[in-house]
Amino acid sequence: MARFLNYEDRLEIESGLKEHMSFTEIGKKLGRDRTTITKEVRNYSVEQCTGYSVFPHNTCKDRKGCRRKKVCGTNDCRHPLVPTCRQCESICNRYCEHYEEEVCMHRFKPPYGCNGCREVKKCTLTKTIYDAMEAQRQASEKISESRSGILSTEGEIARLNEILVPLVKQGQSIHQIYLNHKDELMCSEKTLYNYIDGCLFDIRNIDLPRKVKYRPRYKKPELKVDKGCRIGRNYHDYEVYMEKNPDTAVVQMDSVIGSKGGKVLLTVYFVNVSLMLGFLRDANTSKSVIDVFEGLYRNLGIMDFRKLFPVILTDNGSEFSNPKSIENGPDGKGFQRTRIYYCNPSAPYQKAEIEVGHEFIRRVVPKGKSFDELTQEDIDKMMNHINSYKRKKLNGKSPYEAFCFYYGEELAQKLGCLEVAAKDINITPGLLKK
Repeated sequence: MARFLNYEDRLEIESGLKEHMSFTEIGKKLGRDRTTITKEVRNYSVEQCTGYSVFPHNTCKDRKGCRRKKVCGTNDCRHPLVPTCRQCESICNRYCEHYEEEVCMHRFKPPYGCNGCREVKKCTLTKTIYDAMEAQRQASEKISESRSGILSTEGEIARLNEILVPLVKQGQSIHQIYLNHKDELMCSEKTLYNYIDGCLFDIRNIDLPRKVKYRPRYKKPELKVDKGCRIGRNYHDYEVYMEKNPDTAVVQMDSVIGSKGGKVLLTVYFVNVSLMLGFLRDANTSKSVIDVFEGLYRNLGIMDFRKLFPVILTDNGSEFSNPKSIENGPDGKGFQRTRIYYCNPSAPYQKAEIEVGHEFIRRVVPKGKSFDELTQEDIDKMMNHINSYKRKKLNGKSPYEAFCFYYGEELAQKLGCLEVAAKDINITPGLLKK
């Protein structure tokens, strides 16, 4: 029997779920153990935020009887002709002060999905659907990813860096260094080139005279420090944890890219107060992210750090592929000071709040514009203006005011946050003109 399920097997699983078959029955039909079917459905089912007819996706408990209009603001409403907000194509839940989310709990117990539900076609809640084609795509990507990337730790990368950098600066080629230090390096020459392409060392291709003369034949895959970083940290694990700890504050994390190969912005978004921090990095590497959090930890101290960062939700970028060094310190062996979870692949809506926050950044620094000419002081200035901008979802308060209310002004100052007077707020490219 084949080790992996194929597309035909997944079609049988999808059909069985629609016919209300149990995992045991589906397993007998395919000649597989029921746990195999269970893992398949739980791992590869996808969330769908869809509605039906004139009723779009809406998770509010009051959605059926709601008659509210233009909760997003009269001037900003994109669909002024709809009778009520529950019929609006935009997700107005995040603007409504009366919003209370309803979650269908049938998604979290067997069969862990909505395929066989009679109400699925008339449901506006978030749904979990097992689709054979999507499951096959995800499984293929997972197998491909498991056969790529790197297994080296941050410490191992640092050791190789100490050997290579001085010799490259002396004009030696990677081939020359490899021949003379093969026993010390303990990896192949090809691996060294891959690490340089992945910006894991303090040297770049520009430092290799012959390398820059050649055009790459194909795009290099992202190099992940820990290929198993999602184990125990996927979005389902996040949902389970939040269900058990509903009052836990969540911080979302992401990267904002300027020009290709240039400086990168790390954004940190406190969901409960809509406050966003920005940290300028020279390269989009896992080490640069770890350095940012080490700086925050030293500045805040253990108690304040754990208070502000109990849970961090991020995407699957390679810069976030070393969660242990963020959770437990650079060596990954200290006490757990935070928890890292990952969104599902190609699911930015799972951290929609920070994506909306990025719209403010793009007002000041349009997409495609380089961050190379900016300093951290410029970024702090921009974020102070954004955080002083009052929001309807915060009942007319600014994120800065909301943060100070929940956490205190002292913590805001530790993070480098300052309030900007309302008349001085500028969220245009002119803010950073020099």
